[in-house]
Amino acid sequence: MEYLPIFAAAFLGAILGSFLNALLFRYNTGRSVLRGRSSCMQCGHTLSAIDLVPILSYLFLRGKCRYCHSKVSWQYPLVELLGTVLAVGIYLELGISLYSALALCSWFVLLFLAVYDLRHQILPWSALFLLSGLALVQIYLVEPSMVAFVAGPATALPFFLLALISRGTWMGWGDAPLGLGVGWLLGLTAGLTAVVLAFWIGASVGIVLLLLSKRYTIKSEVPFAPFLVAGAACAYFLNVDFFQNISALFL
Repeated sequence: MEYLPIFAAAFLGAILGSFLNALLFRYNTGRSVLRGRSSCMQCGHTLSAIDLVPILSYLFLRGKCRYCHSKVSWQYPLVELLGTVLAVGIYLELGISLYSALALCSWFVLLFLAVYDLRHQILPWSALFLLSGLALVQIYLVEPSMVAFVAGPATALPFFLLALISRGTWMGWGDAPLGLGVGWLLGLTAGLTAVVLAFWIGASVGIVLLLLSKRYTIKSEVPFAPFLVAGAACAYFLNVDFFQNISALFL
């Protein structure tokens, strides 16, 4: 195995993760992501290049601003690390191609949605539309079929019904469009597997929060997008598919 392309993929993923952090903090605030120097959110000091090295700067500065010594959010290194893992995973899975580039963009949109929902408990519609568009292009590049197109609505249906029955209290209205994009990205059986995994992961995390944290009660709202993205990642990168054998009987 040649390691240079893997290191290149890791470097690209870390850089994209750093950019994604800027987008997450600046989105819907009126600040441009492409213009303006990064600065400390506490003291406002303009950050230099040495302060912006993905992952390494956080470790070297021990999670603190070099100028005012205030704590830096754990989100910075975590998103950069996840970006690195995503880029390497896509390269190992798909190699280098237009399709792999679209897949990488799709997963970074999913990462954006998961973290944004975790921070604000809302899913931006622009990112949801982008995810669906990228997924549809990938379907077109591989092999368009009725099953591939049905995968999106089938994956979205459980979330839509839960939101409809509860009028948005059990499940947010943005989770159904997220399920739509996930279904188109993963396919029918893997998309449904991601839904099952998402509920399992969400239930497990909910139980842990109830047992260990006094801040959370049975009525507390917990964003669901991180669980669905985690379930999708398990289905996509670990090849987990609960319905593959069942689908073979009908497809």
